[in-house]
Amino acid sequence: MTEGAMLAPHATPTLSPGRVAVVLRILVLSTFVVLLNETIMVNAIPRLMREFEVTAAAAGWLSTAFMLTMAVVIPVTGWFLQRVTTRTAFALAMALFIAGTALAAAAPAFSVLLVARVIQAGGTAVMMPLLMTTLMTLVPPHDRGRVMGNITLVISVAPALGPAVSGVLLQLGTWRLLFLAVLPIAGAMAVFGQRRLVNIGEPQAGPIDWLSVPLAAAGFGALVYGLSGLGAGGEAPAVVPPEVTTLVGAVLVGLFAWRQLALQRSSTPLLDLRALTYRHFSVALALMCLSFMALMGAFILLPIYLQEVCGLSSLQTGLLLIPGGLAMGLLGPQVGKLYDRLGAPRLVVPGAALTALCLALFAFMGEQTSPWLVLVVHVALSAGMAFVFTPVFTSGLSVLPPPLYPHGSAILGSLQQVAAAAGTALVISVMSGRAATAAADGADATDALATGIRWGFGIGAVLGGLTVLVALLVRTPPVPQQPIAPEVQDEDGTTTDKTAPTPT
Repeated sequence: MTEGAMLAPHATPTLSPGRVAVVLRILVLSTFVVLLNETIMVNAIPRLMREFEVTAAAAGWLSTAFMLTMAVVIPVTGWFLQRVTTRTAFALAMALFIAGTALAAAAPAFSVLLVARVIQAGGTAVMMPLLMTTLMTLVPPHDRGRVMGNITLVISVAPALGPAVSGVLLQLGTWRLLFLAVLPIAGAMAVFGQRRLVNIGEPQAGPIDWLSVPLAAAGFGALVYGLSGLGAGGEAPAVVPPEVTTLVGAVLVGLFAWRQLALQRSSTPLLDLRALTYRHFSVALALMCLSFMALMGAFILLPIYLQEVCGLSSLQTGLLLIPGGLAMGLLGPQVGKLYDRLGAPRLVVPGAALTALCLALFAFMGEQTSPWLVLVVHVALSAGMAFVFTPVFTSGLSVLPPPLYPHGSAILGSLQQVAAAAGTALVISVMSGRAATAAADGADATDALATGIRWGFGIGAVLGGLTVLVALLVRTPPVPQQPIAPEVQDEDGTTTDKTAPTPT
C-alpha cells in the first residue's frame, strides 16, 4: 500500500468548540496525573531501600517494571482503542491507575509495591494513546499545532514537577503520602471524566490474532529489558545475559512485524504497520527515536555528573533540572502556534541543531564547571527539544487517515520506549567503559567518572548530529481531507447528528 492509498472510511465527529475543549481537558488533566506519578518516586528510592531492606538494583525495578509494562501494553492499544468506546477506554485506564495507586499506598512489602507499579503503568499505557488518538480525531489539521502545544506543556511539566512534589511530601511524612496525595485527585478525575466524556466514533468489532499478543509482549518486553540490562553497566547481574535478551527481543519483534504484514492481507492486524508506508510519518518516527535516545542519555548522565562530579546534593540536582522541564512545557503552546503558521521544517531543523550543540557543550564540562552554566545549557537543550517534539508528533500523525490514528500512536509509543532504553544503554555503556579505561591509566575515581561522562555526552552529541540530518528530510505534510461523519454518542448513549463548525 502506498502513501496515497486510502483506507476504509472512518467516522470523524464534529463537536462544538466548547465540547471539544471539555473532552481534551479531561484527557489532558488525567494524563497529567498519571505522568506526575511516574517521576514522583525519584526522591523516595533511598527511603524505600531502608524500609524494605532492598538493594539499589532491586529498588531500580520500580522504574524498570514501569517501563517494561508500557512497552508490553502500548503495542496492543492500537487494536484495543478501535474496538471499545472512548469512555470505556478512559474508565479502564483510570481504574487500573487508581487500583495500582491504592495498592501502592497500602503495600506491606516491596513485592506488592512492585506489582502496584505494574498496574499503574498499565493504566498509563492506555491513557497516552487515547489522548493522542482523540486529539487527532477531533481537532482539524489547521489547529493541531496549537492544541498539541498546550498538551506538550502539561506532559512536559508533569515529569519535571514530580521530583519537587515528592521532595515536599517526603518532608511532611512517610513515602506513602506520594500515593495517598494522588489517589483523591485521580478518583475525582475518573468520576468527572465518566460524567462529561463523550464517545468518539463507533467501536469496530473484529477478531484479535492471539499469536500476535504474546509475540508483542515477549518481543517488546525482552527488547526493553535487555537494553535496560545493558544500561545497568553490570550492576544488576541476571541469569540470562542482557545481550542475549536483547537479541531474542529483536528477533521476536521481527516475527511480530512479519505476522502483522501477513495479517494485513487477509485479516485485521494487532498493530497496523501500513502507517509506516506514509513517508511523513516514517521520517517523524525516525526523528522521534533519535531524539529520545539523545534526550534519555542526557537525562541519565546529568544527575550522575551533578552529584558525583560537581558534588551537589540530590535536592540541589532536582531543583537545578526543574527549569529545563518547565521551559520545554511553557514553550510548547508557542511552538504549537508557530507550527500552525510556519509548518514543521522551519522549527524542527533549528531545534535539532540547538539540541546537538547543547549536547556537545556538555561533553566539554568537567569538575570546575559552574552549576549555573549547566542550568543554562540544560534550559537551552530543553528549548531545542520543544521545537522538535511538538512539530514531530503533530506532523507525523496528521498525514495518517483516521483509522490509523490509534495504530500510529501505538507505534510511536512503543518505539519511544525502545529508543529510551537504547539511548540509556548506549551512553551508560560508553561512560562505564571509558571511566574504567581512565581509572586503569591512573586517574582518580572522580576524574575517571568525569571522563566517562564526557564521552557519554559525546555519544549524545553524535546522536544529536544524526537528528539534524533526519530533520532535514522533514517536509510540510499535505492537509488530509476531513471526512464528513458527525455522529457522536452522548453520555446517555444516544447518537446525535452534529454539524457544528470546527473548533478554533
